[in-house]
Amino acid sequence: MDDQGDTLTLDIDGWEGPLDLLLALARSQKVDLRQLSILQLVEQYLAFMDRARALKLEIAADYLVMAAWLAYLKSALLLPHDPEIEPSPEELALRLQLRLERLNAMREAGARLMARDRLGRDVFLRTAPEGLQTVRQAAWQADLFDLIAAYGRVSARTRPVMHMVASRPVMTLETALERVALLLGEAMDWATIEAFLPVGAGGVFRKSALASSFLAALELARQGRAELRQQAPFAPLYLRRPA
Repeated sequence: MDDQGDTLTLDIDGWEGPLDLLLALARSQKVDLRQLSILQLVEQYLAFMDRARALKLEIAADYLVMAAWLAYLKSALLLPHDPEIEPSPEELALRLQLRLERLNAMREAGARLMARDRLGRDVFLRTAPEGLQTVRQAAWQADLFDLIAAYGRVSARTRPVMHMVASRPVMTLETALERVALLLGEAMDWATIEAFLPVGAGGVFRKSALASSFLAALELARQGRAELRQQAPFAPLYLRRPA
């Protein structure tokens, strides 16, 4: 027997070659199984398994099935044929060959699948994936009230706005400056700023006159036309003409 790799090659009386070829020829009745020694077949199979300890289990199982079917075919040839036995040995051998071919095709497909590029070894993921795009479509629902309210809001934003300034009694800074300067020329001593307000002024007009008179007093003091005095924070403010 000469074993090369994972192929079982037989060297027995009447045959020399691979076991799978012997099975195919026996099925087509191109080899006389009566001349083959089953004992030599078993011995060479066992010797092959002893020397090929690293052989894959499925390959050893295939060869075991092949050898068993050869023994079965030879026994079927030696024993009288029983027509009631179905299927026949030839049909069983054909089924075995088809199953072995299917098994071989599955092994080749698995080998091609495992030989593909692997993630993290041959191909790599992107460092910044784009993710999934979200598409949103609005489904508007509105009744008559919503439409009228929306129209009113849009119309109010686009309608021209007229701003009417209410007329309020105020004293302008120019009027207060003239009045304080005139009264300051007549006063001889210190006088509070309230003394320069118009007589009978009250309400909003009094507040406006007080603020305008205060600004007028600051401007006259800056020009050197008045002197200011205040004893403490928030104390009454006094004015007089410079000495």
